Amino acid sequence: MTDRFTLVAFHAHPDDESLLTGGTLARAAAEGHRVVLVVATLGEAGAQGPAEQVATRRHAELLRAAAALGCARVAVLGYRDSGLHGDAPPAAGGRPRFVDVPVAEAAAGLIAILREERAHVLTGYDAHGGYGHPDHRHLHHVARHAAAAAGTPVLLEATVDRGRLRAALRLMRPAGRLLPRLPLTASSGSYAARSDTTHVVDVGRFWRQKREALRMHETQMRGGPGIRTVALLGRLPGPVFRAVAGREWFIETGREPAARADDDVFISLRS
Repeated sequence: MTDRFTLVAFHAHPDDESLLTGGTLARAAAEGHRVVLVVATLGEAGAQGPAEQVATRRHAELLRAAAALGCARVAVLGYRDSGLHGDAPPAAGGRPRFVDVPVAEAAAGLIAILREERAHVLTGYDAHGGYGHPDHRHLHHVARHAAAAAGTPVLLEATVDRGRLRAALRLMRPAGRLLPRLPLTASSGSYAARSDTTHVVDVGRFWRQKREALRMHETQMRGGPGIRTVALLGRLPGPVFRAVAGREWFIETGREPAARADDDVFISLRS
């Protein structure tokens, strides 16, 4: 392979990059592409403790996870986490919550990075924002705006195959009532149907990097009722982890899904 591309992965909070796209980023980096990770917030609402202390800890975790995945650059846009239900309080006189920032304004920093990097591919989120977190839904619109404004050729919206999600939840059923109670459902209001996806990326060879990156997010390995999603996945034995997390899904905007999904996130550029 002689083509070398730059992929910018845009995520809402630390750990999202590992959960949704960790294998894809590790694979792209291993294949010689430049991988840049951008997060909108530092996930201040995602752990217990003073917000700024949480942000500092999660930033350090993000950097360690990015190193495990082979990312060449990490950038933080600096907005505040809006909270799972959009109920995180805004900082008095401080940084605004991501969900409160108008799309064009929220996209400005990302646009600058896309232009500076001369990015070929940007990843965002599906129209549901995955499981519906307000920051994820907002990021969907911000990524679309930024890709158009910067002229980035390919926008891939990270998602999960609902049918595959059902199978994964069944596979993890031995955890019983301790399974995460976040909106990890296979309902029609979450993620995407397989027929809507354009890419199913085989990341099985990179399960170790993906699991290591997840384990770097130590604040997400404990706290709250039951077992957190990151903690549960991070503790799975290798073969089970690979079965559960060995594929990642994307919807390429402006492209019709084919009967056979693509395995190469750069296929449109090669064409």
